Amino acid sequence: MAKQKLWGGRFSAGSSALLEEFNASINFDKRLWSYDILGSKAHAKMLCKIGVLSANELSQITQGLESIATQIAQGKFSFEIADEDIHMSIERALINLIGEVGKKLHTARSRNDQVALDFRMFVLDANRAIKDEILALIDGLLGIASRHTDTLMAGMTHLQHAQVVNLGFHIVAWVSSLKRDVERLDSAFKQADFMPLGSGALAGTPYKNDREFLAKELGFGTPTLNAMDSVSDRDFALDLLYAIAMLSMHISRIAEEMVLWSSAEFGWLRLSDEYATGSSIMPQKKNPDVPELLRGKSGRAYGNLISLLVTMKSLPLAYNKDTQEDKEAVFDSIDTALISLRILREALLSAEFDTDKMSQACRVGHLSATDLADFLVRECKVAFREAHHITGKVVAYAESKGIDISELEEAELDTLLCEIKSSATKEAKKVLSLTRSMCSRDTLGGSSSTQTQSQIDSLKSWLNLAKKEKYQYKGQI
Repeated sequence: MAKQKLWGGRFSAGSSALLEEFNASINFDKRLWSYDILGSKAHAKMLCKIGVLSANELSQITQGLESIATQIAQGKFSFEIADEDIHMSIERALINLIGEVGKKLHTARSRNDQVALDFRMFVLDANRAIKDEILALIDGLLGIASRHTDTLMAGMTHLQHAQVVNLGFHIVAWVSSLKRDVERLDSAFKQADFMPLGSGALAGTPYKNDREFLAKELGFGTPTLNAMDSVSDRDFALDLLYAIAMLSMHISRIAEEMVLWSSAEFGWLRLSDEYATGSSIMPQKKNPDVPELLRGKSGRAYGNLISLLVTMKSLPLAYNKDTQEDKEAVFDSIDTALISLRILREALLSAEFDTDKMSQACRVGHLSATDLADFLVRECKVAFREAHHITGKVVAYAESKGIDISELEEAELDTLLCEIKSSATKEAKKVLSLTRSMCSRDTLGGSSSTQTQSQIDSLKSWLNLAKKEKYQYKGQI
């Protein structure tokens, strides 16, 4: 015989087995159980404060909820599909445990504001957890960057060798994008830090709920303003999904470079055996599966964002059952983001950079050609377009000899620049030095070793502040 639904008084027949399977969310929203317990305990305190519950009833409900929490934590609780969702599952268990008093807990609230609270608390905690993992990744990357402010590498545009930079500078570029991800999460957190409990089904309640008390009890900044918006809003989940999608894009770009750099064509990066895989047929292979998977998982993050956007786009106010489809996408994106950040950090910290091959690569593509053109403009007073043309001829000459422009002899340069009436051309050989080229860009944001170190120092200062930042909302963390 089917269980009597807690909402079933108006119905003369029980739900079909097919409806039970289709309608239930307990198989995935049971993940919110700890938040449901927290919210219920706070709600019970508030009901006692406004006179709906006696002190003794509050004690019974609180102890009952704590007992249920212990059962769930120990794996001894039975989640049943007939209960539909985590809220009904815990409420039924409470009634079975403490009797009639348990039936009073749902006074002055609805599952609509209950799930809005539980899910929002979960999202806020996930936001902080993801932020912590990004900060740990940034910390590791800055450590690598600090060791390589003098390590020459070829900076690229169009995936073609362009100008000389240092490895630390390139890694700081990665960190700069991750810093924006942290700031995006901070913004999403602040937008979500509003407490919806007490909104009821859509219009508030007639019980004089003390929502300011609830907000303080649960560690939120303030209650939400409008009950109808409170129960139908999922912007907080979408903001997190968007932040994760952006993060996934940045991770994917880093991963793409790891794949390229670990190839034989580059040979700049050697992944640890702990974070690489082999081939089932080719015994010599060492595959960069970690960065490849990181690159691939970005598609899941984008799909989850679009999925929830599409779910929400046409819903009339207030709550609709469609909103039940919000959680699995969010759960998946959060889980994917957390493991991606952890494994990316470990893969990079355990990897080795072949600095000799990086340096050799700087001698391919005439990376100091721009330096020569700038020298002709700055020291020889040649118009830039003319300097560009002359430098192009010098590059063509080096190409004909099969050498890099930086390898030209001083006498060859004298001949090539003879049409320029300036004694400064004697200094042309010096500006073609690859190290000098890298360090010549010594303005704010530039690639010089000094500027790279300054950028690292600035990011470390920001990182230290970000690690110490405190939030009123505490949640489960």
